[in-house]
Amino acid sequence: MIFKPVRASFLAALAATLGSLVTFCANVDQPPAQLQPPASERLLLKVHAEGDQIYSCGADGDRFTWTLKAPDARLYGEDGKSFGVHFAGPSWKANDGSQITGKPAASVPSPDANSIPWLLVAVVSHSGDGALAHVTYVQRINTKGGKAPANGCDAGHSGQEARVPYSADYVFFAPR
Repeated sequence: MIFKPVRASFLAALAATLGSLVTFCANVDQPPAQLQPPASERLLLKVHAEGDQIYSCGADGDRFTWTLKAPDARLYGEDGKSFGVHFAGPSWKANDGSQITGKPAASVPSPDANSIPWLLVAVVSHSGDGALAHVTYVQRINTKGGKAPANGCDAGHSGQEARVPYSADYVFFAPR
């Protein structure tokens, strides 16, 4: 049997394909049951977030700790185009002006121990007409990063902020 040398370009293409497959497989896991919206809900849309979780250093009794202040992220549609922003509330605002604010309803640890938890958020307020006008629940899944710093918060750093990069997928649900 005669073997032909394998080109570096072939190996690079194979590695990229396998990397994409691993990424795809990691993102197809079904969120756990406690993060599922009621059966009366339907999937409306999915967006991807890239940004920071902002933490503030402050006293908590006799110790100092990092506390979440707000997310600060850009949202992208499945087509990769800008969809809107995610900020304190937690709130999401679409480029069409529609906006929602929610309240966490359930949380589970991320499968990635170095990442913020996955959430189910119940929407408590709406404004504007548009893509988010009828959203009632939001899932935060596939989180990467965003955890509060493990150290660096003490009396000498009280009031300081830390921005920790994160990414996540947000899945929006509306009544059927």
